[in-house]
Amino acid sequence: MPGRCPVEGSAGVSGLSAPLRNLRESLGPPGSPWQKELITLGPGESAWQVVLKKIQELSNSDHQDPFMVADLGMLASRHRAFCQALPRVSPFYAVKCNSSPWILRVLAALGTGFDCASQVELEQVLGLGVAPSRIIYANPCKPSSHLRFAAHHGVQLLTFDSEEELTKVAQHHPRARLVLRLWTQDSQSSFPLSAKFGARLEVCGHLLTFAKDLGLAVVGASFHVGSDCQTPQTYTQAIADCQRVFEMGRRAGHDMSLLDIGGGFPGAEGSGPKFEELARVINAALAQDFPEESGIEVIAEPGRFYVQSVCTAAVNIIAKKAVLEPGGGRKLKYYLSDGHYGSFRLFLREPVRKMPIVVKEFCSELPLFPCTLYGPTCDAFDRFYLEEVWLPELDVGDWLIFPSMGTYASSMTSSFNGFLPAAISYAMDPELRSLLETVP
Repeated sequence: MPGRCPVEGSAGVSGLSAPLRNLRESLGPPGSPWQKELITLGPGESAWQVVLKKIQELSNSDHQDPFMVADLGMLASRHRAFCQALPRVSPFYAVKCNSSPWILRVLAALGTGFDCASQVELEQVLGLGVAPSRIIYANPCKPSSHLRFAAHHGVQLLTFDSEEELTKVAQHHPRARLVLRLWTQDSQSSFPLSAKFGARLEVCGHLLTFAKDLGLAVVGASFHVGSDCQTPQTYTQAIADCQRVFEMGRRAGHDMSLLDIGGGFPGAEGSGPKFEELARVINAALAQDFPEESGIEVIAEPGRFYVQSVCTAAVNIIAKKAVLEPGGGRKLKYYLSDGHYGSFRLFLREPVRKMPIVVKEFCSELPLFPCTLYGPTCDAFDRFYLEEVWLPELDVGDWLIFPSMGTYASSMTSSFNGFLPAAISYAMDPELRSLLETVP
């Protein structure tokens, strides 16, 4: 298991030579495919300027395809912010949130652990040279073949929440180090998970005894408050519940040594509690129920916090319709080059609408109209919002920019109707690139 989170993040390379060497080799020679995806920022240049430059280049070409720009420097900055706010907590990045290869490569170099949910995710992370001890297989309901893969490759840390899962683990991965996932009150989170996962506190004692009877080792407890948690106090109750599970586990004969506080950390400001507020609540709860002198290792599974603000998406208006209302008003329908089946799969589920930035001169002086934004496919459900939004009148060929698109956008995209996923470019400053290319 990794130790505490390195607060300096990308500022130091001690102990990271193997991942850095893998990363340097994956850069390849100039002109290689990986190199073509990388953009090194010039002095004073920002990822936002890269977005605008690419829009200008595409506008002068025959192809106005959608694209995304990922700011890898922002990723390193979020890592440092997490470590500074939660110094006792080792981050295990949730691969499902954004599994783009360069996202994983940079995080591997920075020394994070990884939360994987399937064999493919395990293969991705292990393929980077990440040690199995830096991985938690955190899906409580795993296919037997995936369990056997984890056992064969030395991934020992697994979650469970039922008798049936324990029976399966005993058959396919008997040397696993198990973590009992608790049910958590997460109804106030944007994306609740407890309807699907988690054991109620009243059955935990039985599960711990059942595991012992099967000869399995339970080493800790975990929970997940749901994605984009809106109530910091949920962590307080969940951590207190885990302390009770630790007592149950010790009575059953288990060596309880690991607490996993899951994810749920906000990725963007203004949509709920600030990350710093959550961190204060978590630190206080840990001091109360798992004081530092207890020696308990604490990990978390951040995803949204790390990558939401890393990616910016740009889409082109490929078609337009003006609709005259009976009273003389006008409504506009814009058809965009990306949509629900591409990078915007979560838009209809987001509690707060992400409004686009219009790329057009003097647009602030233009009148606004009720508009419907559609994606490019033939499915009528392929739209950005259920309600109309107010935008100026735009033309075919104009661009809209959506910031904070790093969460699940690339992970959930498809090529429905033959519309290919948005191309992704990765921008980094010279300091980060130098770190990735230099091995002591």
